[in-house]
Amino acid sequence: MIGVLLAEDQGMMRGALALLLGLEEDMEVVAQVASGDDIVPTALDAEPDVALLDIELPGRSGLDAAAELHERLPSCAVLILTTFGRPGYLRRAMEAGARGFLVKDGPVEELAGAIRRALAGERVIDPSLAAAALSAGPNPLTQREREVLSAAADGSTVADIAERLHLSGATVRNYLSAAIGKTATRNRAEALGAARRNGWL
Repeated sequence: MIGVLLAEDQGMMRGALALLLGLEEDMEVVAQVASGDDIVPTALDAEPDVALLDIELPGRSGLDAAAELHERLPSCAVLILTTFGRPGYLRRAMEAGARGFLVKDGPVEELAGAIRRALAGERVIDPSLAAAALSAGPNPLTQREREVLSAAADGSTVADIAERLHLSGATVRNYLSAAIGKTATRNRAEALGAARRNGWL
């Protein structure tokens, strides 16, 4: 039997996935979590063959958990299953050691097949998303630029961001300016939008 861990914060979606995968003759859902913080501890305890992770979860993201899971439980194949088919997310997932990246609107038969293929060592990626990721190129933003841009998402002033991130106002302005330039936008709101659309944050 293929043991599967599900990480999905929406209870109805998580229950439906568990039910559907449980109908497969060779699969068993051995653990379910609703928070990104619970992924690694639960996986280390349950030792699933495959971890099916959403990206946007309470606590840490599925992408961050995927990287740690790949390091601490390399026998577990990680598949990202998300609503957000963004090129930057795909690139980050592959860098984190994920064996697959799928969007949630596909049929369950494809998901079951993807789980089997990933466990066999194949890379399983939505073809249209792979093409988009190649054309989008790598994330141009540095880690600090991403942090500052994310901190600006709620409309915080430069002074507020500087205080929160323990930086000077001038440094914050420099990071925001760099992010605007690298995303080829006109202001920080547009830069934030472009970064989100591409999955760079």
